[in-house]
Amino acid sequence: MTPRMAHATPQDSGDLFAEFETLLEEYESNRSAIKENEITVGRVLSVMKDYVLVDIGYKSEGLIDIREFTTEQGDLEVAEGDQIDVLVESREDENGLIVLSKEKADKLKIWEDLSQRNENDDLVEGTIVSRVKGGLQVDIGVRAFLPGSQVELRPTRNLDKFIGQAFKFKIIKFNKRRGNIVLSRRALLEEEREGLKRETLKKLKEGAILDGIVKNITEYGAFVDLGGIDGLLHITDMSWGRINHPSEMFEVGQEIKVMVLKFNPENERVSLGHKQITPDPWEGAEMRYPVSSRVTGRVVSLIDYGAFVELEEGIEGLIHISEMSWTKRIKHPNKILSVGDDVECVVLNIDPQGKKISLGMKQIEPNPWTLLEEKYPIGTVITGKVRNITDFGIFVGIEEGIDGLVHISDLSWTQKVRHPSELYKKGDEVQAVVLNIDVDNERFSLGIKQLMPDPWETLPSRYPPGKIVEAKITKLTDFGAFAEIENGVEGLIHISEISIERVDDPSQAVNVGDIRKTEVISVDPKERKIALSIKSFIQRSERGSLRQYADEGSASVQLGDLFKDKLGDLMGD
Repeated sequence: MTPRMAHATPQDSGDLFAEFETLLEEYESNRSAIKENEITVGRVLSVMKDYVLVDIGYKSEGLIDIREFTTEQGDLEVAEGDQIDVLVESREDENGLIVLSKEKADKLKIWEDLSQRNENDDLVEGTIVSRVKGGLQVDIGVRAFLPGSQVELRPTRNLDKFIGQAFKFKIIKFNKRRGNIVLSRRALLEEEREGLKRETLKKLKEGAILDGIVKNITEYGAFVDLGGIDGLLHITDMSWGRINHPSEMFEVGQEIKVMVLKFNPENERVSLGHKQITPDPWEGAEMRYPVSSRVTGRVVSLIDYGAFVELEEGIEGLIHISEMSWTKRIKHPNKILSVGDDVECVVLNIDPQGKKISLGMKQIEPNPWTLLEEKYPIGTVITGKVRNITDFGIFVGIEEGIDGLVHISDLSWTQKVRHPSELYKKGDEVQAVVLNIDVDNERFSLGIKQLMPDPWETLPSRYPPGKIVEAKITKLTDFGAFAEIENGVEGLIHISEISIERVDDPSQAVNVGDIRKTEVISVDPKERKIALSIKSFIQRSERGSLRQYADEGSASVQLGDLFKDKLGDLMGD
């Protein structure tokens, strides 16, 4: 008996028993209220080295491992007096202490919360923590599975890029007993996309300027998310200037402004433009780049026939290879230019409708061809080396980068030249006369035969009709024979003039290489033609000349001619 009860009066004893019965009732009430595997509220009595002592209103306290209050970084998140939720695992162990767990209480609360969210079709938040077979693992308080097909609107191969990112998810499968939760982000995105799509459709019309996000980039353009609907921004509608690949202007995830060019409500196809937001630079270009004005631009492309120069974004001009130098023969623009070079040019022509500008580099410097007429007037004799030989003539160097052409017809007055290489080779030094200078077409005409007088000018006086000349047969044709009367000068003996007798073939009367006496019938210096006749020579020859003619090697002496000759001898006797 306690001292208090030893000295208590009957009245006091009754009060003590009443208090004891009240305490006993509270104890039994708490004992019946505390159930195993249920969560209750406890108060931290003490934080020890390895355990935390917790009072839950039971006859004995409970111990919880200190690790359940320690973070991954080693920080302790508990203090005396804290109110915490704990799970009663067992009402008493062998030491008479209640077995409690804060960690299990937290997980149980999470599962109850997730169960409620699943029933209400609410979203959950979580962080993707790792890659697992078939998808990703997500921490939503407990570990849940996110299939790869449910990560985005379209399947993606690179799932690792999502690790560490936090998203909202929809629960598509929930099994508390098995601890199995399957999530979907795609379902949420689809719902969001449908909502955005409805709003976007209200604004989607041709000419509208919208904000979008670059979703994907290809060689021919970029797909832009307008909000529930994707549109194609073709590479030709990205910039007024030249771009080789869309990635030069945009990157995935970039926010850009675009203009709706076309919209088909039936298939929901949208064509977009970016450059159309700004004015076309060709508007007023003829005022900014008048003909003959000097401009500076950057070389953006080299092709076989020239170089494209960007004068400003969206405006390029072409320097044709022929407009790069007055004197140099440029085989390819890369011999003097490189992409990225800044060049000064002159505007030669501009066509705003066709969006074309012709530029010239050589026009920056004086045209040396305009000085040639003064320096080399017609008739001037120049000396130079043969730089090139072609079928139609030879090119003779006059100055650096300037050649003159001696046409094959101006090589010789009399010699028939089949190819210039018969007379000249590269490097030969020759003299020539300036015949003509065409500044506009940059042509310098020379002549070699003009160094000497034209022999045809004196032929009529030297070979008057009726003159007897020796001629060497050089060529036979169907209509006669050509015979040379002096070096380079040939005449034609027509088949009717080749013999006093009728012949069907010139070879019946003469052969190539034969030397025959002929009579000059006519000389035409303008046409450079001489007509010769063997028949006239025979007919006009004195008596006995036929025998002489035969003795000189005639290949065809007719029997009638011999008979006439013999008869003349007899009559003379």
